Amino acid sequence: MDTVLIAIASPQKTKLSVSHMETAMASNEISGDLNWLSVDEACEVTFKAPEDFDPVSAEKATRQALSGLPIDIAFVPADNRKKKLLVADMDSTIIQQECIDELAEIAGIADQVVGITARAMTGELDFQDALRARLALLKDLPEQAIVEVITKRLTFTPGARTLVQTMKASGALTALLSGGFTHFTSYVSKICGFDEHQANVLEIKGGKLTGTAIEPIMDKNQKKRSLAQLTVMNGMTFADTMAVGDGANDLPMLLRSNMGVALHGKPALRDAAKYRIDHCDLTALLYLQGYKRQEFKGELKGPTGVQLTTS
Repeated sequence: MDTVLIAIASPQKTKLSVSHMETAMASNEISGDLNWLSVDEACEVTFKAPEDFDPVSAEKATRQALSGLPIDIAFVPADNRKKKLLVADMDSTIIQQECIDELAEIAGIADQVVGITARAMTGELDFQDALRARLALLKDLPEQAIVEVITKRLTFTPGARTLVQTMKASGALTALLSGGFTHFTSYVSKICGFDEHQANVLEIKGGKLTGTAIEPIMDKNQKKRSLAQLTVMNGMTFADTMAVGDGANDLPMLLRSNMGVALHGKPALRDAAKYRIDHCDLTALLYLQGYKRQEFKGELKGPTGVQLTTS
């Protein structure tokens, strides 16, 4: 079966070189022509993999051969690389914050909430129980705090809008599936251009948070179900799908997707996901699919918040 070895470097950390590629290829006795997707940044080589080829072992060997350099490595099937459906987590994936932690900081209770969030993301705590506990601590927080988070605190992960817009330009459907809240996914979805978004609904009465979310809670199982529904309803198969996330709540979704990517993932997710991006930004997901830099669309310009330029 034709397989692609791809190496991706973060330009801010190192430049990818022919020497790096030769080292990567030698670690698994691979031969073939280099195809540069972006000079100094992303390069691939297609080769005929033997029947007993193990991409997990091959990736590990290649990373070791590169001596801990900030270069991401993946072995992907050559067939059906460009996916027709992208599903993405929001907090610490498409954006760089955990929105509930930002609300807690405004409320002055960050020390009580942030630790719970961290343990939920690593899988130490049940997500639904952790969410309910954190929301209870936010009871009576003015609704205006949501606006403050959106306008003053949110920053987008580099490559977020480029990933969405480039895949859409190629005909893909894109969906934001979040264990966060619809107030935030609505905004983030609009900025990046997601076709749809799903998240938890905060209950608000009299201009204040009630400390609860409307059931059912969007947890890891619902994310997986949503991926399946989007796939089937749009006449696709799971082979057509890509999923990206960072925490334990994303694991079932990533494992069900054909190309599940842990982006700067927590250890439990990084170790279990089919693919991992530890050093680069979200544009790495485009390189995994074989997009070239000149094919990128909709790069986000400007600062964060409502002042972001999206044209």
